Amino acid sequence: MSQVVVVGAGLSGLTAARALQDAGHEVVVLDKGRGLGGRMATRRITTSDGSIATFDHGAQFFTARDETFTSLVTQWISDDVVREWCRGFGSDDGHPRYVVNNGMTALTKHLAHGIDVRTSTLVFAVKPCSSDAHQWTVIIDDNSRIDCDAVVMTCPLPQSYSITVSTGIELPPELLMTDYDRTIGLLAVLDGPSAIPAPGGLQNPDDVFSWIGDNQAKGISAIPAVTFHANPAWSLAHWDDSLDEGQALLTQAAQKYLGSANILVSEYKKWRFATPRKIWPESYFAVGSLVFAGDAFAGPKVEGAVLSGLAAANYLTQTF
Repeated sequence: MSQVVVVGAGLSGLTAARALQDAGHEVVVLDKGRGLGGRMATRRITTSDGSIATFDHGAQFFTARDETFTSLVTQWISDDVVREWCRGFGSDDGHPRYVVNNGMTALTKHLAHGIDVRTSTLVFAVKPCSSDAHQWTVIIDDNSRIDCDAVVMTCPLPQSYSITVSTGIELPPELLMTDYDRTIGLLAVLDGPSAIPAPGGLQNPDDVFSWIGDNQAKGISAIPAVTFHANPAWSLAHWDDSLDEGQALLTQAAQKYLGSANILVSEYKKWRFATPRKIWPESYFAVGSLVFAGDAFAGPKVEGAVLSGLAAANYLTQTF
């Protein structure tokens, strides 16, 4: 049995942690955020009258095409964690789109059950252990340390590299230079139903938005609540706008999707590392017992994040 530290409590990290713990390893998951999920993010906004709007504001849905992932989805459905939402937006293409009951974050909470997950814990560095060349020391920003046999890095690659640069391990230039598209979002609580047609989602409807999702139609919000994601080009062009300016521009662009409804309250969101532009051809990258995984490896979607986490866990279990 080995002790493994997983850095990142998103879908890939928690999938790896679940598989490693099920295989008999001792696992600790560390994440700088206050909660679980990474891009599997669910946000709640309370209105002035006390009503609560629920938003998926990162990943919106997922498909299942790989056999291994499909079997996991089938189990999640049986566990009443996941359900089918629809089979396309505007037309039926035969591929189920799945969503998570109570919001996407609920899937990561399901995976994290029984695992030692420590949030609000910023990893400062990973270094070779001074007392054992075959182990690692994970240094937290409060200068506390965890010695372990293996480390799985699942945060965006620029962040993973900055944490592991002190190991002396050189990453392949193609991996090191991985860049990410940015996403700017608007979460809008409405005073009535939106004008988004059934089943409640629009993909690339114009030159501003890559996604518009009606969370009430999707079945996770008790009141009208719409998630707007600006596309990568718009997000890059407006990344340095002030909060007020950016929010005003997205609010103006959103008007035609609101019908007769008005926005009661809204929040403006920015993700610097939203989607990797280039995918590494393998499901993970490993140097000994230091493993890099995540959506830059097996694909930038939910399925890819899960498969990369599984591959990293399988590698460690079979090798060490």
